[in-house]
Amino acid sequence: MFEERLVEFSRERLGGRPLPDDLRMMLVAQWQGRTEFRDLLGITFLEAGKPHPFLDTGHRDADADPETRAIDAALAEMSGHLGIVAQSDKGWIGYWLHPDEPADRPPPLIQLDTEGSYWSMVGSTLAEACAADRARYHDEPDERVAFTLLADRLAELGLPLGTRDYDALRDPEYAVNPEVLTDELIKAECEKRGLA
Repeated sequence: MFEERLVEFSRERLGGRPLPDDLRMMLVAQWQGRTEFRDLLGITFLEAGKPHPFLDTGHRDADADPETRAIDAALAEMSGHLGIVAQSDKGWIGYWLHPDEPADRPPPLIQLDTEGSYWSMVGSTLAEACAADRARYHDEPDERVAFTLLADRLAELGLPLGTRDYDALRDPEYAVNPEVLTDELIKAECEKRGLA
């Protein structure tokens, strides 16, 4: 029933890469009007046609200064490496899809805040990363206990995580650091435009 929408989401958000199982399940739940994952993890998946945050420059004045244009051009190039799939109260969440990242492991998960800063997310899946992030702000003061509670609730909803142990979550490793690459691209765009 939702196969066509899933294919379109994959094309638009992940450059046609296969959707991870947890993402697929949570997307279908959202499209069915079910809110349990959104409420539990504090995320809403982007709808079709919603621009990547780095490409959403329609609010810019047509006469933006050259440095702003250089930054926009660099970020437009960066958008090809960031598979942004969801929005949270802190910004956007997605996958780091740089072609130099090893293909034998899941892509690192990353959060982009409204100021354009990157935040690494622990976990091997989107659900794990969002649960770990959410555990930091849970009513339970110990994030390890909070993560286990969230993992149990997700399992009850049919979405078991790879671990219930917060300390066992995979730390992201980047072959190409997103922040360093962003700085390099901005510098290159400024030089191309003759800006210091």
